Formats: sequence, structure tokens, C-alpha cells
Amino acid sequence: MSRELNFKQELTGAFGDPISENPTQVMIEAAYRHHGLDWRYLTIEVKRGDLAAAVSGAKAMGFRGFNCTIPHKVAVIEHLDGLGESARLMGAVNCVVRRGSEWIGENTDGKGFVDSLGTLTNPRGKKVVIFGAGGAARAISVELALAGASHLTIVNRSPSRGEELVRLLREDVRVAADLVASHQEYTIPDGTDVVINATSIGLFPDIHARVPLNAGSLKSGMVVADVIPNPPITPLVRDARRAGCQVIDGLGMLVNQGVLGIQYWTGIQADPVVMRQALEKVFS
Repeated sequence: MSRELNFKQELTGAFGDPISENPTQVMIEAAYRHHGLDWRYLTIEVKRGDLAAAVSGAKAMGFRGFNCTIPHKVAVIEHLDGLGESARLMGAVNCVVRRGSEWIGENTDGKGFVDSLGTLTNPRGKKVVIFGAGGAARAISVELALAGASHLTIVNRSPSRGEELVRLLREDVRVAADLVASHQEYTIPDGTDVVINATSIGLFPDIHARVPLNAGSLKSGMVVADVIPNPPITPLVRDARRAGCQVIDGLGMLVNQGVLGIQYWTGIQADPVVMRQALEKVFS
């Protein structure tokens, strides 16, 4: 009996703008190869006004799911059939999953970050400073609150967006939260346990851009994390290492959220070591 030939690959991908500097494809396809899956992950530039057409196209072409990054994490919601619990609470989606005939929005940003943070410290009872109030900051702050963080300070230039996030944290997640709306350098308060850059500051090609914080206020007892994956060694990461902080670079969060995404799409628990090694090879 001859073996049936099948040339159809299962499709996943990422929609964003800008997207060319996003290295997610490297680690996802490394995992697909490692686990013997004939799947592809496509990095696709989708302009803000083309999102509806892109989602319709993914449905028409039989995608198994896709990631959303800047600027689509909130806008994609109106094009989906439903939301998972985390995405509903955060009001942001970074991972879309096809379940039967329905397209469901999930959020792996926060869970991926908390998994990375857990390798260094338990977030329970911790005081956290987060720069940013966009999709990544919403996801990370909500998951940290659910994991037991005691107080969150949101530092953001836009008061309206920051106030919206603080209100979400106080009213829906029931955690102590404050906003610092400022364009000036922020001095990290004594007693802070974790400092997080959840903005796009430092992302390629603007690799010398600096998060507006007073680097001298970083202390050796703090954990400092940057969500920027490209380049993984940002000015904040360098400043934190010089200050003797424990540091999480953007590859840690990226790998952990990728593991969750692959599990949503394929049902397989992907090997994070293989994924991290693929990224490190690219950035070596």
C-alpha cells in the first residue's frame, strides 16, 4: 500500500506593524521542526487599516491561529468570536486560536512574563514598577496581580491610558495600584522589588533609546525585566546588570509566551530550551 502524500502545511503567524524586527518566527519554527510538525509560522506586516481583511484572510486560508502585536492587540477583539479569561480581563489579545468554527482571543504575554519572573522570584507580596500602559503592560500587570503582587505602580506618559489601566487593576483585579504620569526621569522608590519595561522603548532599530528612569535608583536587590526581544541586551538591561540587579531579558518572556501559543495551537508542550537556543543563535 502506498503512503498518502500530503503537501499541505498548517499555518500560523504574526500580524503587526512594524513586524520585520520581530524574531518570533525563529523560535516557533525551531519548535515545529524539533517536534516533527509540518507547520509554518509567517511574519506578516499588517497595517492598522488592513486588520479586518487580514483576519478574514487568515480564516479563509485555514490558519490554525496567529499572534497579534503592535498595534493590533486591542483592535483585533472586534473581529473574533470570543475571548479567553485573561484576554477578557485585560482587554487585549496577543494570541488567536481557532477552536472548531470559532476564533478565540487569548493573551499569553502576562503568563509568559510571570513564568520568566518565577525563575528568579515569587511575585507574591512584591512591589512592582511597570513602565507603560499598553497591551503588554496590561497583560503583565494583571497576571502579576493575579499571582499575588501587593502593589503596582504604573509609569506612563499618557495620563488617560495610565488611568484606565490603574482603574482596571483596582476595580477588576482588586490590587493596590497607582499612576505616575510624567515625561521626566522616574526615580525607582526604595522598597521596590521588581522593575519592568513594558514599552517598545529600545526596540530595533531605535536600540539606543532609554526608558525614562534614573539608573542610579536601581538597587542590587531588585529584579529588572525588559520585554524587548530585539535586541535582547537593551540599555535598561545593561544598566541593571551594572547595578547588580537580577535581570530578565526579552527573550525569556518571548520563549515562554511562545510555548503557550504552540500549546494552544497544536496541543504539544514545546521544548523551551530549543526555542531559546534558536533565538540566541540569531542574536549571537
